[in-house]
Amino acid sequence: MNILRPLHTAMLISDLSASRHFYSVVLRLPEVERPLSFPGLWYQLGNYQIHLIVDKSAPNGLHNSDKWGRNHHLAFAIADLESAKAHINVHGWEVQESASGRPAIFLQDPDGNVIELLQS
Repeated sequence: MNILRPLHTAMLISDLSASRHFYSVVLRLPEVERPLSFPGLWYQLGNYQIHLIVDKSAPNGLHNSDKWGRNHHLAFAIADLESAKAHINVHGWEVQESASGRPAIFLQDPDGNVIELLQS
């Protein structure tokens, strides 16, 4: 078998506008256009993409424990974690430091999906 290569990941969202603000403005991910047959929001992540599928009946977020990093989540490597944290704070999003002491923070998108930003 050839080595698998990631293409995209998908998550359910309930509020298109709030999610667009979070992923475009707070996380600064580039949004990409997709054909109408693939509705929702698409963001470019290097060589692959995130597909945010709008479903107003979707359950609100993941079931989270006190340690967000032990749950299903999206993890991103970032060159300047402190600048990212300052930018996120300006937009009023709560962050949680990594309980392990490693250079990482966790935050939740508007639907409660956990996002990890890890110093690269």
